[in-house]
Amino acid sequence: MTDIDTKVAHLSRSDNYPFPAAKVEVVETHMSWVFLVGDFVYKMKKPIALPFVDFRTLSARKYFCEQSLGLNRRLAASVYLDVVPLVMDSSGQLLLEGDAQAGTETVEWLEKMRRLPDALMLDNAIARGTVTENDVRRFTKRLAEFYRSAKLLVLSPESYRQKLSDEVTSNFTVLSEPDLNLPKPLLQNLENAQFDFLGKHPALFDERVAKGYIVEGHGDLRPEHVCLLAEPVIIDCLEFNRALRIRDAADELAFLAMECELLGAGFIGELVFDTYGRETGDRPEEVLIAFYKLLRAIVRARLAALHIRDHPVEVHPHWLRRARAYLALAENYQQALHLG
Repeated sequence: MTDIDTKVAHLSRSDNYPFPAAKVEVVETHMSWVFLVGDFVYKMKKPIALPFVDFRTLSARKYFCEQSLGLNRRLAASVYLDVVPLVMDSSGQLLLEGDAQAGTETVEWLEKMRRLPDALMLDNAIARGTVTENDVRRFTKRLAEFYRSAKLLVLSPESYRQKLSDEVTSNFTVLSEPDLNLPKPLLQNLENAQFDFLGKHPALFDERVAKGYIVEGHGDLRPEHVCLLAEPVIIDCLEFNRALRIRDAADELAFLAMECELLGAGFIGELVFDTYGRETGDRPEEVLIAFYKLLRAIVRARLAALHIRDHPVEVHPHWLRRARAYLALAENYQQALHLG
């Protein structure tokens, strides 16, 4: 079996693609290698196992590539083109998008996507100060349409509240671990605020369930996944864990609003909820939005802090600063709950 380093080396060369290419930009993420080549992007999953996913077998990587293709076409049909093989011929030569025929062996599967313009990704547009009200209303209308047509979940109000409670517990179990060196009093206050809110306002969550707002959504609705094309697209949904896609539509939008606030663009969240309300008639209470923002800021703090476990020590301060920035934002949302 061809090892991962050989595959990465092969795909890092521009002359190994089935079309003329001047150069290849290679990006390593936590779970994948991404190759940006001309007008296309190829994404290859790493053969790794994590607590929430196992990519160690070729069949598993193919399955999750196919899952990603199908799920991401819900919001970005023009971007997600195909799942393609990397094959080895009888002479040992690797061929991307080669034919699976006699004498060849498929050694990897990759997602093939259309490349999007960097300047039109929402995070970059925020940094450049080019986001307009029309941009926000256009992509939110697309999201509103998505949530209206998304698969509804059959679950009890009690199970939904328990799901949220379990998430709160999981977040603080991790964030309280000694090696992360995060402020314990603040963590305790934030945890208490969420449990207090869940305990005192069950009707808010029960109503969301009863009205069918808990759907199989995107799962990772961040600014860097929103592209401000004339027909907006939203990419990179969480394909590997369905439970993480089971969300209140308001929760997903609050997550996006929170991330935009962190980037200094709080006006975007206000426009998002205004447009969503106009399109769907669903206007979640401000205090519920604050709870969801609080929860998602803490999730992001947890993920940022955990990077010190698999990154070189010299970048640990960066990730811990990022975790503390999310916690500072979470503290603001706690105050909005009137429980701080």
